[in-house]
Amino acid sequence: MVEAFAVASGKGGTGKTTSTLALGMALAEEYDVTVVDADMGMANLLFHAGLADVETTLHDVLVEGGAPVDDAVYERHGLRVVPCGTNLADFEAADPRRLRDVVAALAADTDVILLDSAATLSSRAAVLPVVLADRVVVVLEPTIPALSDGLKVQEYASSYGTDTAGILFNKVRDADAIERIAPKAERYFEGPTLTTVPASERVRAARRNGRPLLAHAPESDAARAYREAAASLTVRDGDSEAVADRFRSAVVPESP
Repeated sequence: MVEAFAVASGKGGTGKTTSTLALGMALAEEYDVTVVDADMGMANLLFHAGLADVETTLHDVLVEGGAPVDDAVYERHGLRVVPCGTNLADFEAADPRRLRDVVAALAADTDVILLDSAATLSSRAAVLPVVLADRVVVVLEPTIPALSDGLKVQEYASSYGTDTAGILFNKVRDADAIERIAPKAERYFEGPTLTTVPASERVRAARRNGRPLLAHAPESDAARAYREAAASLTVRDGDSEAVADRFRSAVVPESP
């Protein structure tokens, strides 16, 4: 079985990478999970996962004649993690179309693939993870502008046949804001609200220490919220070979 989820937001600063790793660790309590940093231009996942010093990253795989996929896969925190590098020259040399073959190869040996997507849908590299995924998890802050950005992600995903798994409200400081925003979100988004994650100093401390939240503060309110979100996701039982074939033949979109 395998299902691929893109974790996207439509804007930066929502805590998308934190959410990707937290969902991954929570899902890994039941499934084999692979997390891929598909934000090829603004990679951040390697810092969150304690992989800043690794030698081979996704960029090295995506260049012509590049490294084998397995060389960029690291076992960390109960997950398989594929980080992306931060060197601008490596990003420019990488061919985002090769991500199709990378995800297809990973699909043969995992139950869940989480694609940490770019903050905005501004380039071919940015939109490809949303196109490849079976479903998208939209990470939002509880504001009207954030809803608008998230709806753009859903609209674009839907145009390529990618469903919405649900929305995740993050960095929530004001319960009244959720009461105002949640009914609007339920009206316009196709998936349910998976959870509400409170703003937390524990999240910032985890990032400073180069550790995922669920490893740094597993009993925090934020960690419990992410486990709630993971429990709300029912992973579909896709055939690994069929899914891999779909990834390899996926249409590479132009920029929105």
